[in-house]
Amino acid sequence: MARVVVVHGIGQEFLGPESMGLEVGPALRDGLRLAGGPHLRPEDVACAFYGNLYFEAGTRSLDLPPWDETDVEDGLEAELLEAWWEQAAQVEPEILGPDATGTRGAVGFGASRLLLSERVRAALDALSASRFFAKVSDRLLIFALKQVRRYMTDPELRSEAQTRIAEEITDETRVLVAHSLGSVVAYEALCAHPDWPVTDFVTLGSPLGMRSVVFDRLQPRPTDGTGAWPGSVARWTNVADRGDIVALADHLAPRFGGRVQDVSISNGMRMHDLLRYLTATSTGRAVARGLEG
Repeated sequence: MARVVVVHGIGQEFLGPESMGLEVGPALRDGLRLAGGPHLRPEDVACAFYGNLYFEAGTRSLDLPPWDETDVEDGLEAELLEAWWEQAAQVEPEILGPDATGTRGAVGFGASRLLLSERVRAALDALSASRFFAKVSDRLLIFALKQVRRYMTDPELRSEAQTRIAEEITDETRVLVAHSLGSVVAYEALCAHPDWPVTDFVTLGSPLGMRSVVFDRLQPRPTDGTGAWPGSVARWTNVADRGDIVALADHLAPRFGGRVQDVSISNGMRMHDLLRYLTATSTGRAVARGLEG
């Protein structure tokens, strides 16, 4: 009976709830120990896994399609890529931002296919020189864009991903910890299930505050610029590395209200890494608060 449920982000499609648990469980327990929190047994931690939903049923290809700049769709995918590019330039001054290319506006505003492809190519080249995306191929980066876009626009996938969380929630679950895109899935699931016993929500490297691509598309929709409070949650702690490009708006209180506690940490050169977030003392304290009531 899980007391803590962890929700992963993108890029985990070749794993599963048990294999993820072999890494996620010990990392979370380490964070708790470093924070002086209570001891958890392996069975106290469960992983809600939705990564395989990005494959067609019954298939599991080991190779990504030969995607390049021509495969990034106008709209959400292009807007997200542009936002990552802008953030990378802010975090790393040596990266030339979108303004430096002289083609601002070509992405995400109904540009011609040629202009869009040129703009996307410029973004991919810039991001490949960043510390954050240095080891990420164009194919993997485009796959990440498509995973976000599919969750935000595909009602069936969206519903099934939230169902995967619901399947792990028990009467004893008090803390929901969610990373990256998983924080969007978890937030929407909490809003849809105010009856859950979850009292503490811990988001790690979350893109929930990102206006047009994520925040404005949330279900339920924000009202007057403020997002709905997530269900039965009493405490919401948002942990973000200042260099985490995915966590574009690293403070969520301006979007969801002053009850959100925003905490800044450093994960070294692996700014967005789930395990580094879980072993952080700040994360351990937030989980401990939920377990201790």
